[in-house]
Amino acid sequence: MPRFIGAIDQGTTSTRFIVVDEAGEIRATAQKEHAQICPRPGWVEHDASEILANTRVAVGTALEEAGLSPADLAAVGVTNQRETVVLWDEATGAPLHPALVWMDMRTQGEADRLAAEGQGVFLRARSGLPPAAYFSALKIAWLLDNMSGARARAERGEVLAGTMDSWLIWNLTGGPAGGRHVTDATNASRTQLMNLARLDWDEELLALFNVPRACLPEIVSSSEVYGSCVAPLSGVPIAGALGDQHAALLGQACLTPGDAKNTYGTGCFLLMNTGETPHFSRAGLLTTLAFRLGAQKPVYALEGSIAIAGALVQWLRDNLGIIESSPEIEALAASVPDNGDVYFVPAFSGLYAPRWRADARGVIAGLTRFSNKGHIARAALEAAAYQPREVLAAMVADSGVAIGALKVDGGMAANDLLMQFQADILDVPVVRPRHLETTALGAAYAAGLGVGFFKNVEEIAAHWRAARRFEPAMEESERARLIAGWEKAVEKSLGWAV
Repeated sequence: MPRFIGAIDQGTTSTRFIVVDEAGEIRATAQKEHAQICPRPGWVEHDASEILANTRVAVGTALEEAGLSPADLAAVGVTNQRETVVLWDEATGAPLHPALVWMDMRTQGEADRLAAEGQGVFLRARSGLPPAAYFSALKIAWLLDNMSGARARAERGEVLAGTMDSWLIWNLTGGPAGGRHVTDATNASRTQLMNLARLDWDEELLALFNVPRACLPEIVSSSEVYGSCVAPLSGVPIAGALGDQHAALLGQACLTPGDAKNTYGTGCFLLMNTGETPHFSRAGLLTTLAFRLGAQKPVYALEGSIAIAGALVQWLRDNLGIIESSPEIEALAASVPDNGDVYFVPAFSGLYAPRWRADARGVIAGLTRFSNKGHIARAALEAAAYQPREVLAAMVADSGVAIGALKVDGGMAANDLLMQFQADILDVPVVRPRHLETTALGAAYAAGLGVGFFKNVEEIAAHWRAARRFEPAMEESERARLIAGWEKAVEKSLGWAV
């Protein structure tokens, strides 16, 4: 009897594979980064073939290091960077173009046109999402319009389109030799092409974005057997898939309406479980699917998406060179007692929720001769706390539910300085679990539920454990002063891109 579950976590900067046991403990992990391709300002691409190759390497490495074989896995799940899309040849499996990454801005003009035409109300009512370059529909349309013959071939089903879960599942289940073209409902909910109530492609949305149904995957639940894998996971059922933030919500056992989590990754993504009824935001948030487990009723969520969080630390490392490795940011930020009145607004791709200002660009405000790299590092970390504060305030306004505590995960959640500042600026306790990689855990849980490895969500909830709780300790006057400084800096970031 197989004793483990595998999970592929295909993220914005890397792909990892983990092996989880019956107790929800991570027994093995391997990770491999991929290139970030930026051919023009605002354009961000990935090589889908590189990501597929890295996935296979990560799987092989983790199994080898754990002394396991595919036969030891009861199932494998997939979680992935959302909204990123790739088009590929159905006959050969070759991508037609580099994948367009979720933060890519090349379709902003089309998003602006939709908003100017008054399509925002319709889009939110039907898909839960506003007009924005962020979502997949405009990216698919751009690819179909900018590659010769692609649209006609897509209409015949000769070209396939999908988010990264579809790309991986199709390849892992055989690719050109019978691979299954599916996407789970959480990823489909981020394309802006799915009817949020019916969980199916919406004909009016397809017509609005001019995307042919024939190229799109079948929408399936987040937890069911999609098929059997080929090498390097030969014979293992692939039985779970969720977009990364939905997987983190499940991995954090946010199973009750009002439960909320924030993932600090490339960006920040704060989700609140709202139960079986979608709540449409009046405060700039997204209405999205939380998960649909097997034949159970779908569960919905409110989400605030923030484009740049951990990516800002990478930028300080790679573009400015003020640190040599990302973990150094905490010590550098701690080298000064406060931010020295320096604020960093990382609007590299505009500002996402709740402001939705595509015209914003990054600024560092408040610099004086006194300022040094420690202040810049501290301002960069604090930016990853100010932005979730805005989102959480919008969630409380929309839901009418006060948050008792915020569960956190992702790489930056290991940073004690940031987590304490987050609790201080929220005036809400922040709870860090023993496993920060809850995204991969969520995919493993979904796959385990799909094959009966885990009996139910209550068993999953029993696996969750807190490692540390950060209590707010900041005076209200200081909190108000800092928030006012942040608001002033954000105002300076607006209107740069016209």
